[in-house]
Amino acid sequence: MNEPASAAAPDTSVASAAGLEIRIPGGPVLLRPASLTVRAGRITALTGPSGSGKTTLLRALIGHLPAGAVVTAGTLEVLGRRPLDLAPDALRRLLRTRIAYVGQDPGSALNPRMRIRRIVAETATDPSGAAVLGLLRECRLPVDDGLPDRRPTALSGGQQRRVALARALARTPGILLLDEPTAGLDSALRDEIADLLRDLATARGLAVVLACHDPELVKACADDIVRLTVPGAAHVPRRRTAGPTPRSTVTAAKNENGLVAHRVSVAFTHRATRHQALDAVDFSAAPGSATGIVGPSGSGKTTLLRVLAGLHPADSGTLGLDGQPLALTARGRPRAHQRRIQLVPQNPLDALNPSRTVGAALTRPLRLHGRMPRSAVAARVAELLRQVELPADFADRYPGELSGGQRQRVSIARALATEPDFLLCDEITSALDPWTAATVMDLLAALRADRSLTVVMVSHELHLITAHTDTVHLLDSGRLTARGPTAELVPHA
Repeated sequence: MNEPASAAAPDTSVASAAGLEIRIPGGPVLLRPASLTVRAGRITALTGPSGSGKTTLLRALIGHLPAGAVVTAGTLEVLGRRPLDLAPDALRRLLRTRIAYVGQDPGSALNPRMRIRRIVAETATDPSGAAVLGLLRECRLPVDDGLPDRRPTALSGGQQRRVALARALARTPGILLLDEPTAGLDSALRDEIADLLRDLATARGLAVVLACHDPELVKACADDIVRLTVPGAAHVPRRRTAGPTPRSTVTAAKNENGLVAHRVSVAFTHRATRHQALDAVDFSAAPGSATGIVGPSGSGKTTLLRVLAGLHPADSGTLGLDGQPLALTARGRPRAHQRRIQLVPQNPLDALNPSRTVGAALTRPLRLHGRMPRSAVAARVAELLRQVELPADFADRYPGELSGGQRQRVSIARALATEPDFLLCDEITSALDPWTAATVMDLLAALRADRSLTVVMVSHELHLITAHTDTVHLLDSGRLTARGPTAELVPHA
């Protein structure tokens, strides 16, 4: 394992904040006064509910605040510097040589045109092929199946996250900042990442700061915990339901075909190396049902959802909707089919334009599908925000002013705006704290009960699969290994 040339002695303070408060002038408070001390060789976990400022504090440590945000109180130092006061050139040098940051949406930071080995080598202190492969192995990625020569779009979300981590480690930093590093990873990989972070902190004398909703990860690897609280915002009453839709609702609808796929295959090929993402997979979701898709990272779960949504055409196979053929691409589908099937991606920035307000993002699908007069749009936007536990005044904010969890809830609201019949959810709770995740699942259960919404849910959180789905499809290495009642196939989650 490579060690940074300038590694600090264990327990040396490398960063500190005292009473740091950050807000948008005339707007929301992004971080209530917070204090922390980051030490070499130790892991500091930032915890707290969605919107408490975890990501804002991480971004302050690299000198990149959200647009318009300012420090209104307190101090911040990193490696003897004040990153928020550094000139652009000096800040770039600091980030290039001493600090590494992996955001909550790491896939968006990976150049989609570059191969994985080049992405990692680009910032490496040792760009040799052997060193790059070593970093990929260190981050629990396979190197013998062609992965180093694939592009990021051919990887699962969990694999993209680990590539971003390898790229960050390649520069041998003294401080590693991670935003939700295990979001979208199964429990086995979460445990491996926890072990990896522990090893990195100990062997390299690396200071690690991670923002995290996962109490198991915090318990497994954190030395110090900083708990943040939500800035004072308008309270949105929590809407509780009686739980998952009764199974009788699903039984009554089984005569209809719903959303189906038959022998769907998808492969990615590069330089004669073929990776079979999906191999003759069958799928079905009855109207009003909740169907889970489960499997290890890289098993093809997200690819299957994207095929169903028409965002990635299958190489072979067919799709159907209520007994009628369904075009393989969204552009080839009539508007009614586009409206009826909506995808909530794992990374909310995939669905939100950073230059448009939340209100504009929610208004667009309302106008596109023309289901209400203009005079009713503002009220509908407020209702959509209320459904996902956000205040109505969030309509005036931009995605960059929101936490990762808040952006995820806006992404869900955007998908719900068209009043879809089929909602495809890719790890939609991975960026949410347990309380908010429960609220979102309550919302989906209420929608199923109210209007027979069909929910298809990819998740590594098996307790959510068992509590909120009727049937489940198990994938492994791109193949369907089993499907049937959740209670029988995932009985001990």
